[in-house]
Amino acid sequence: MGKRFTQYPPSISRSSRIWAAVRCLLGNVAVFALMLAGFYLLFTLFDTPEQHRLRGQNDELEAEFARLEMRYDTVEQVLDNVIERDKNVFRILFESEPYDFDDSASEQRWDNYDRLSQMSESELYRELNERMSGLERNEHHLARLFERIGAASDSLGSKANNIPAIQPVLNKELTLLTAPYGMLIHPFYKSLVAHQGVDYTVPTGSRVFATADGTVKEVKTRKTTSGRTIIINHGGGYETQYSHLSRIDVKKGQKVRRGDIIGLTGNSGLSLSPHLHYEVRFNGMRVDPIHYFFMELTPHDYQRIIKISQSGMQSFD
Repeated sequence: MGKRFTQYPPSISRSSRIWAAVRCLLGNVAVFALMLAGFYLLFTLFDTPEQHRLRGQNDELEAEFARLEMRYDTVEQVLDNVIERDKNVFRILFESEPYDFDDSASEQRWDNYDRLSQMSESELYRELNERMSGLERNEHHLARLFERIGAASDSLGSKANNIPAIQPVLNKELTLLTAPYGMLIHPFYKSLVAHQGVDYTVPTGSRVFATADGTVKEVKTRKTTSGRTIIINHGGGYETQYSHLSRIDVKKGQKVRRGDIIGLTGNSGLSLSPHLHYEVRFNGMRVDPIHYFFMELTPHDYQRIIKISQSGMQSFD
């Protein structure tokens, strides 16, 4: 009896092949997904040696950044406290608000620029008109002030020459001022004392000029802490003092004019190094001489010398 072959219907054969192909595809997808999951877990849970080294460096950098940030905050707080204490000392001594020539103005300019850049054209036009009106009002106000100042200057006449108005030494570059008026550490006693004048570090033998017309009130040549000293009475309540001189070229009662050479700088008295100590007195009270250099300082120079005087320098007497 010959062999007998069973022939399946063509439709059943195609369906079986399709399902076999689908099962094979799903199997491959599952295997691929498992491989991806395995790689993900491998690289997530386990670092390569290079990744482990870089991760450690990153952790160290983050810790160092946190330490630096803490130090910065501490230093900033200390600096703010020092600045505030300095301002309080200024208010107590001078009964006025301290000067402010720092960079806050530049920050305000940037803030103002950001504000203007977000405004429309109509808003900018209105802003410009308001500012122009304000400038015109200020111009009229300044014109009236200049008229009053001119009238006051005319009324002074020759008495204006009796107001200290120049520096006592040649200091065109403003680099010789080494100690301002105010509270400073005494160079010998190492304690905080009131430094009631300004110090100029100049070589011995430099010329010293009378800062206004007047009469020599006193000449000190004996051993004193201020050394060889000249005091000039300018009238109108003004007096000036020049200390630690090496030579005195005027006598008591002698008339002097602004710019006259009255002596030479030195290192006499209780002095740390050759310098000139200069004081201005008004009605018996010592005042900051920096405000009496107006005859030779431009507004820019005045701001610069104020900044120099605020730089925390050391007195020499």
